[in-house]
Amino acid sequence: MTTLELAKDFTNLLKTNDHEGAAAKYNSDDIVSYEAMDGPMAVCRGKDTVKQKGDWWQENHEVHGALIEGPYVNGDQFVVRFTMDVTPKATGQRMSMDEVGIYTVKNGKIVEERFCYLEG
Repeated sequence: MTTLELAKDFTNLLKTNDHEGAAAKYNSDDIVSYEAMDGPMAVCRGKDTVKQKGDWWQENHEVHGALIEGPYVNGDQFVVRFTMDVTPKATGQRMSMDEVGIYTVKNGKIVEERFCYLEG
């Protein structure tokens, strides 16, 4: 499977709100995830730890709507843009999020994801 084929399928799964399915299918067991923040989830290593981060995010945020754009492919990497209308449950303050995920593919699996956000 080429990076383009993987990227298209992965992004299509995200667009149908199947984030867990996309991760289960394409994340490497040794994936490393980098968030644009400080704290314990700034860097997560391993498929199970990245899943726990995603589970935490889902449990602590109410998503009112999301737009997923891409993929944009270059070599062994691709980018997906996420624009979300979300309310963190801790604050109750509704906000817009605009970020991109940069994914690196090796041997048919995503080995790294990096998230960059637009401050607004």
